[in-house]
Parts: sequence; structure tokens; C-alpha cells
Amino acid sequence: MDEKSELLQKRKEKIESLGAMGVELYPNDARVTATTKSVIKRFGDMDNEELKGIEEKFALAGRLMAIRNFGKAAFVNIQDRDGRIQGYIARDKVGRDIYSIFKKFDVGDIVFISGNLLKTRTGELTVDADEIRLLSKSVRPLPEKWHGLTDVEARYRQRHLDLIMNPDVKEVFYTRSRIIKLIRDFMQDRDFLEVETPMMQPMAGGAVARPFKTYHNTLDMDLYLRIAPELYLKRLIVGGFERVFEINRNFRNEGISTFHNPEFTMMEFYQAYATYEDLIVMTEEMITSVAMEIFGSLRFNYQDTEIDLRRPWQRLTVKEAILKYSDVTPDILEDRTKAAQYAISIGLPVEDDEPLGKIIVAIFEDIAESRLIQPTFVTSYPIEVSPLSRRSADDSRFTDRFELYVYGRELANAFSELNDPEDQKNRFAMQLKEREAGDKEAHEMDEDYIGALEYGMPPTAGEGIGIDRLVMLFTDSPSIRDVILFPHMRAKVK
Repeated sequence: MDEKSELLQKRKEKIESLGAMGVELYPNDARVTATTKSVIKRFGDMDNEELKGIEEKFALAGRLMAIRNFGKAAFVNIQDRDGRIQGYIARDKVGRDIYSIFKKFDVGDIVFISGNLLKTRTGELTVDADEIRLLSKSVRPLPEKWHGLTDVEARYRQRHLDLIMNPDVKEVFYTRSRIIKLIRDFMQDRDFLEVETPMMQPMAGGAVARPFKTYHNTLDMDLYLRIAPELYLKRLIVGGFERVFEINRNFRNEGISTFHNPEFTMMEFYQAYATYEDLIVMTEEMITSVAMEIFGSLRFNYQDTEIDLRRPWQRLTVKEAILKYSDVTPDILEDRTKAAQYAISIGLPVEDDEPLGKIIVAIFEDIAESRLIQPTFVTSYPIEVSPLSRRSADDSRFTDRFELYVYGRELANAFSELNDPEDQKNRFAMQLKEREAGDKEAHEMDEDYIGALEYGMPPTAGEGIGIDRLVMLFTDSPSIRDVILFPHMRAKVK
């Protein structure tokens, strides 16, 4: 029998013994009156004499994280949602019967403890227990050492253990929740209405991505998990909701990496009578306001690199970014043949019929993207990669669009919306040709959406912000899996 099996067997024997003693293993009548954090905050600075004058008793519950036995007494560490506190269990105080039951408790059990407070000789705030009860028996032993840095995959697969053993991980998700609330408050303060749009859609639209496909039996039709809520949110703009936003999941049937997960959270919002330039200002205001709440500063470290969010942020066109970070000359980016030759020379694949705009963006992503460490708005994306964006009045080959980069990663994508139904139909037709040529990410023809535009959509700007990547930045997390509670993983090889 291996060590793990032996420990499991001992736990089961204790469970049988406790049952024989008439102990209820999973009661549900505990009444908790305090958390570890609230107790420590109120009384942590008091000395023992001051604590003796407090008659109030405190009832806490949590997981046993350590037990140190000294014969007729023991110290325990109890962990709840807020932190840890020490408990002192003396046989003479809780009684022999209770103490004999307590002796069968294990690290990992959920317990209830109540009593007054005292300070130990080492100055640690402690619950001087007059009662301790079992609330939930842990059958499986906790790992004695949870090697988060060397066993990352196990942490993701067993997030419940990760959260128990690594308090810092729990803090990441508290911060995530706080960031989302701050963003929600920011939007609502600016008169944006929060809405929900379909997660299953008859057509995958609103982004250039491969969808997940499913089937509805009753309707007898294929449906797609949404790759973006865009086309539904813009229908709401047509319907008269002039400012809308949604914080929810998108699904893209694509690769997994340190900053890609097939299921991810985005905030997408649309504002009538605004342009992409208005959203540049709004994005700066939003992210800097969140940073000030989280850090109290606009300068912080991410992966040992200082990020400086002080405004204004750098602005570059796609072409300017290429020219800044490479040896490319302007004439190369104006000629399809020259651009294709350059792309091939740096190892990029180029299809025979690939348009100049797509080649330019491929060069940008290969050369410049990773160099954009400080916050940078990249503008003027070619029309070939922007099927839903408004054409630029200065050059119809490009669009009124930006992507925001920080630490070489895209955090946001925004543009002035295309609201000309005829132009939109032509863009979809162009995408349809690419789809028929084998591009599975190209947009389909969405006649229903075009029909909505034909009722008239006011001039509008819209944006999507990657919540997971923003949380990564603000929690110094190297991987998107660190900020998603249950990231998708390959099936475990048995």
C-alpha cells in the first residue's frame, strides 16, 4: 500500500470510529458570527490584558490547516474566506468527551470553533475555544506541500486544492471580481445600459474567428456558441438603446496559449453619436481609473517590467508601427508584390491571392506587436481585416479602428461602426469569397443584420475589451489560466 492509500485508509477508519461515537459527520446547524479578518482587524493590536476585558464570544468556521498537539491541549490553524486564525483547544475547557472527538480530527476537516480571545506568548491572536465541532469530514488528505510553481498543470486541474493551499491565488480572483465591478460602475456612471444577448446564435458573427457548433433538437437547426455579441448589440443601437454594454463569455474554437483560452470574458460596448477617437479617450479614462483603485498609482510592475499608464498613450498607425520597429521602407507597404516578398523573407506564408491589407497586418503582428510594451493605440487597419468597421474618410483602403496593446498583447479592439447597409453587404460578400476559398474564420453573409441596418443605425462607435487579459495585467499573472478559475485543459492521459 502506497503512502497516499495508507493515509486514505486511516481517514476512513477515523470516520468509522467517529460514527461509532455518535458524531454527525456533516451537520448543517452552525451559526457563524465572525470571520478571521473581522476578528483580527478589531482585536489584533490589543494585548492580553485588554483582551481579558472583552466578554464577547466569537463563533468562526473554516478548514483546519494545521494541528499541533501537546497532550492535553492543542493549537490549530483555521482558514476561512478571509484568512487564518489560531485556535487553542484545552481538554479541561472543552471537556474530555469533546476533546477525545477532536483528537480524531484531521488537517483538511471543516470545523466550528467558538470562544473568547487571547494572545499567546508569541503575540498571536488566538480563539480560546470553549467549543469545537466537526462540520465536514475531509476524506482525502490535503497535499503537505503544494508545489504551485513546479506543478502548474495540477493546480489548474484541481483548482479547489489550489485555492485551499495558495492564498495568493484566491486574492487574484478577489481582484478579478473587483476589476469587473469597477468597470461596470464606470459604464453605468456614463449612462450605459447593461444587457444580455444570445450565447447561442444561428450564425457566428461579429468577429473573425472559428466558432463552436451545436444543434438544437426542437428547432431542428444548427446553432453556434457566439464568437462575439457585436451584431446583437448593434441591433439594440438600431432599436434606440444608444449606449449599451455586456460583460459575458465568448467562445472561439482556436488554439490555447498563455493568453488564449477557448472560453473567455469580454466587455463589449456601443455608443451612438461617437467615433473611435472618442473611445480612445474613454478607454484611457476607464483603465487608468481601475489602475488607481487597484494600485493607487498609474505605474506598476508586470512581469518585472514597469508599465506606465500616464496619459496620453502612444498612438501609431499599423504602417507607422511596422516602420518604427523594422527595416521596412514605406514603398514596400504600398506595393503588394514588394510586401509579399518581404513577408516571405521573414518566414510568413503568403497566399497567391492574398490582398495587400492582410499582408501588411501579418507583417505588423510578426514584427511590431510584441514590441508594444507601454500602452499603445494602433490605428488605421486595412479594410480587408475589418469587415465591420467604417472606412476612413482620409483613405478608403483603411478603417477608423484601433487596437490597444500593452506588454505586446491586444487588450481592446474598437472602431467607428459601419452603418451603411450597402457597404456592409459588399464587405460580407468579400468575406464570403474568402470563406469559399478556404478561410474558415471569414465572416458569413448575415442578411438579417443587413436588414436591421436598413432601418437606420445612428453613427456609432463600439469596443471590446478582454477582461481576462486586463486581469492578467493588474494581478501580475503570466498566463490567462491564472485568472480563469477553471481553464480548459487537454484530457488527462491515464
